Amino acid sequence: MEQARRRAAKIAEALGRRYPVTRLPLKHQNPIQLLVATILSAQCTDAQVNKVTPALFARYATAADFAMAETAELESYIKSTGFYHQKARAISQMARTLDEQFGGVVPQTMEDLLQLHGVGRKTANVILGGVFGQPGMVVDTHVRRISRRWGLTTQDDPVKIEQDLQRLLDPSEWSDFSLRVIYFGREICSAKTPQCPICPLNRLCPSAKFGGSPPWMRAPRASRGAGVHARSEERRGTPRVPGRSGSEASGRRTPSRRGPSAPG
Repeated sequence: MEQARRRAAKIAEALGRRYPVTRLPLKHQNPIQLLVATILSAQCTDAQVNKVTPALFARYATAADFAMAETAELESYIKSTGFYHQKARAISQMARTLDEQFGGVVPQTMEDLLQLHGVGRKTANVILGGVFGQPGMVVDTHVRRISRRWGLTTQDDPVKIEQDLQRLLDPSEWSDFSLRVIYFGREICSAKTPQCPICPLNRLCPSAKFGGSPPWMRAPRASRGAGVHARSEERRGTPRVPGRSGSEASGRRTPSRRGPSAPG
């Protein structure tokens, strides 16, 4: 833990020098706009969300506006962000809860934010840090990937990663640190082609010598027999559940495998 804490402090310092100014990439003028924009950003680039929101926010200004919006019309504004059926439904239901339970005012606590439909800890932390100036460790796909590469966590679950990072850094650093990691992930430490040889943090990164794909992040290979078994189940008509293996879908448990542990 102490080694990871020292590494986290050095990384935070280096990121602060590289990105001295942190600013949320989602354009907004008030909490409800940031809340909606963050929901739209799921599986979509911030740049595309920023193209959509000016017209969207000109049409809908309050939680009540979004809550009473006609579904087809709302979808027409956000279609280019992808998954627009689900996003329109999430926005409408979130706005309805916000209007009915909080008088249309975005709450300022994690507990209350999580009562809003479609709002998880990542979105709540974006709101807490970006609007209300409260400490919030945002764990998006970049933070999840890079914190594991840096050996700051051995977890894969975003909530557990959030807790690990919070233990390593002072609360005053949480919001800026997570934003800077996101910037770094977009610029240097991408998922498929991390620039390890020229990375300014490669001396602090235990994954650099593995090209960004260290042993502790590699998924264990399934046995050949398990693959044949899964395919035979598909041929027999066992329904596939998205994100789950054939054995989970059919109700059988498979023994878990633990990969190599990350450096301390």
